[in-house]
Amino acid sequence: MNNMENYLQPTDIFDFNKPKVKDKAFEITKGLKSDTEKAIALFYWVRDKIRYDMRSYIPKQKINFKASTTLRRGYGFCISKSILLSSLARAVGIPARLHFADIINYKTSKKTVDMMKTDIFYYHGYSELYLNNRWTKLTAVFDKETAIDGGFLPFVEFDGQNDAVFPHHDNDGNPLIEYVEDRGIHIDLPLKDIESLFNEKYGSILPKKASKQELHKKIIN
Repeated sequence: MNNMENYLQPTDIFDFNKPKVKDKAFEITKGLKSDTEKAIALFYWVRDKIRYDMRSYIPKQKINFKASTTLRRGYGFCISKSILLSSLARAVGIPARLHFADIINYKTSKKTVDMMKTDIFYYHGYSELYLNNRWTKLTAVFDKETAIDGGFLPFVEFDGQNDAVFPHHDNDGNPLIEYVEDRGIHIDLPLKDIESLFNEKYGSILPKKASKQELHKKIIN
């Protein structure tokens, strides 16, 4: 297996080998010829059809990160939406991986910062797809409704050529997103690393692990 083929494989988290995930990838890209066209279609579908919900970000629950879970629910957070986008891309033959960085979101409420005891969001995740002989960064995180409600404007747009990531400033020139530390690229989800850092930084506020019954309800709802 060559290096690029590693970025085309299913995993327990990138579970596009499940029919519903693979079928959705082919449904979204039906009739499209080039990888660029397919990537654009997948980006906008994940951005706007999968609602952003930060409350579902619970590192202790591995199932929250699976592509199939996010697809079934219709909502997710930055990492789970990026996993879904990367999984759909792999399903249609586009090499894909994850990239992580610590960021400061200047639109975050004081209440949230006080609760977290920091203004840094550790392990913010986004996708990288191999297009036109280069890795392209794609942040399909905030759906249009969330972006408008939270003031996360301009929208992150993807033209098929350039990186599509959170801008440093909003439409009014105010600080929006600051990238603090790069956490590197990954073929699969580094869940143990994420969980370890979250326990260190956010341990007092992390939700406790749900029972199987509670988790089942969360997955089907």
